Amino acid sequence: MFTVKCADDWGYFFDRLDNSEKEKIAKKIDRLAFPLKARHLRHSLPYFVVEAGQYRIVFEQTGNTRILVFVGNHKQYEKWPLEHRL
Repeated sequence: MFTVKCADDWGYFFDRLDNSEKEKIAKKIDRLAFPLKARHLRHSLPYFVVEAGQYRIVFEQTGNTRILVFVGNHKQYEKWPLEHRL
């Protein structure tokens, strides 16, 4: 079992979504408390990615804690690592 937390700027990404997409993403976030398959973010960064429809949820895992750092559609996801200089 994992503890799921949000990064400080998580609201910036999540609040910009419409309500129907927020519901779909919230269901996927609920599943993050349990083990599930996630792939590593490209560019060898220490983040993992899960998909919720056309949206990507990026999180960092340390021990039994998963910290949500980004959510966005596939186009926003492509630009995110470069824009935020991770």
